Amino acid sequence: MGTCCVSGCGDIFVNEEEKYFTLSDGTRFNEGDWISLDGALGNVYGEKIETVDASVSGNFAKLMDWADKYRVLEVRTNADTAKDAKQAYEFGAQGIGLCRTEHMFFAEERIAAIREMIVSKTVEQREKALEKILPMQRGDFEELFKSMQGFPVTIRLLDPPLHEFLPHDDSEIEALASQMQMTFDELKEVVVGLHEFNPMMGHRGCRLDVTYPEIGVMQTRAIIEAAINVNKEGMNVKPEIMVPLIGDIKEMKYVKDIITKTADEIIERSGIELKYSVGTMIEIPRAAILADEIAKEAEFFSFGTNDLTQLAFGFSRDDAGKFLGDYYQKKIYEFDPFAKIDQDGVGKLVEIATNLGRKTRPDIKLGICGEHGGDPSSVEFCHKVGLTYVSCSPYRVPIARLAAAQAAIKELKIK
Repeated sequence: MGTCCVSGCGDIFVNEEEKYFTLSDGTRFNEGDWISLDGALGNVYGEKIETVDASVSGNFAKLMDWADKYRVLEVRTNADTAKDAKQAYEFGAQGIGLCRTEHMFFAEERIAAIREMIVSKTVEQREKALEKILPMQRGDFEELFKSMQGFPVTIRLLDPPLHEFLPHDDSEIEALASQMQMTFDELKEVVVGLHEFNPMMGHRGCRLDVTYPEIGVMQTRAIIEAAINVNKEGMNVKPEIMVPLIGDIKEMKYVKDIITKTADEIIERSGIELKYSVGTMIEIPRAAILADEIAKEAEFFSFGTNDLTQLAFGFSRDDAGKFLGDYYQKKIYEFDPFAKIDQDGVGKLVEIATNLGRKTRPDIKLGICGEHGGDPSSVEFCHKVGLTYVSCSPYRVPIARLAAAQAAIKELKIK
């Protein structure tokens, strides 16, 4: 995320109520005092130290130029804001491989509209709430397109379950109910009704668009209208719209039909020629096995290896830390599969889907957008199986560029 952190600092005592902390020698720091962190060394300094933004320059830039001459893989970034996109572009990213649209909803001025949509009881009420979100999303996408200077931008439709946008504490529910002119009991009923025992495997991803097609319509409008607007200014944007959590070709076709119908009507009315593509994120093992079928509808695949790893192993990355240490100690697993791709299991699913997808659609574009996209050994694996690109967080772009070059050079040496 580009923000340094020092954790596990056992030498300080924090008084949260009075907003100060002390060191073991009694030195006290009050709220508002300057401290500086070195996230690489783990040092904390009791003063303000001037910093400079990271940039690709000097010998670093020369090394990156050498890397770009050898690498075959494209390197994109995962970015949801213009700020992150610009930073990634400066680090050499060749596009956005994953824009998570839900991250755009949590801003204070937007969360009210998304909550209004969630508690709506009719299609008309939901559409009215979504109309408030539309111009915000359209503006966000325009900024992303401009930040990438014509490089491809892959935008994922809404993915998380809707309960994530609602409060769960009774006092917060009461405050929101008053704000939304609802009774506490009415809103509490919605919150309880949306509760899921396993949200990661619940009502999310493409399933939201199956239940509420109007969400897909609004997001498609925002993407296509944004692309048309920036192209009027002289750009040549070709948006890539990604459907999350597909497990069956019928799901893909249903959601794709919503997208293409909406997009084609907008493009025809505008009188401006615009090309776009519709693909999916392969993050369910079933989708990997049925990739040849899904590729009949999907024009590109992006492997969401975070969820694919969770579903392949059958454990959550949020809870696995409670027992994985024992697995490493007892030599059952040798590494964290969420940090470095499990080539024996998850990797085989990626390879199967790659081969099946190309069998149906030889020119299919293939990428990876989980955090594995910034891990050197995982990047080498992606090169070996013949993916088109890897996508990672902005600050890992240089690492991915270097790793992609090293993978290509290693292959040349073997040959």
